[in-house]
Amino acid sequence: MSWGARAADWLANEEQHGPIYEEVLARTGIGPGDRVLDVGCGGGVFLGVVAERGAAPHGIDSAPELLELARRRLPEADLREAEMTALPHPDACFDLVTGFTSFFFAADLVAALREAGRVAKPGAPVFIQVWGNPEHCQLEAMKAVTRPFMPPPPPGAAERRPLWEPGHLEELAAAAGLAPEAGFDFRFPYEYPDDEALGRALLAPMGLAERVGPEREPGVREEIVQALAPFRRPDGGYRLENEYRCLIARAS
Repeated sequence: MSWGARAADWLANEEQHGPIYEEVLARTGIGPGDRVLDVGCGGGVFLGVVAERGAAPHGIDSAPELLELARRRLPEADLREAEMTALPHPDACFDLVTGFTSFFFAADLVAALREAGRVAKPGAPVFIQVWGNPEHCQLEAMKAVTRPFMPPPPPGAAERRPLWEPGHLEELAAAAGLAPEAGFDFRFPYEYPDDEALGRALLAPMGLAERVGPEREPGVREEIVQALAPFRRPDGGYRLENEYRCLIARAS
């Protein structure tokens, strides 16, 4: 099941991440000539902002369909199909490494963070973003509908401590050899003009539409729309506020 199964629909979500992209670039001071690697770069929206700042955009993703969209957006960027636990780059070559809601999809999150630290220059920032407190995420109503279609954890796997809990990201970063510097919560909304756009966009992540299958898709789409009805505006559009837990750590 691929994130690229409905790549164009996923972009309707990715293109709304501008506020967190600007926040990270402001906090890290990235500018002309800096080399930036985005881990799980998707359709390249963040790397487009990087390029506008005069920095050199690099990205990896495991979905070739998303990489193709990113290449159309940024033909000059260095974009590669790869896994985040085995980055195809030499040691100490980037001024910033980012993972926008991507690192926690790795089979071994600490290993993915260790790889990010390996390719970052000594002292360079590594940015980590995960979902925040579910009580502050309006998309939780949608996740409750789609959770039964997600793959179960491996047999015998220990229950994961929530990544948004205070101090937990810092512990994981330290275990990966990074030096935690600044943890913070950040909110921004997803907005959709109508039911159709909402259903399309929210069936795109994680190959969800493929997991659901064509026969069940109309019913699941309707369930998602109904679950998010409390957030429907008078004009028929939606605004979904969500909180994210973020950490800037430094490579050793």
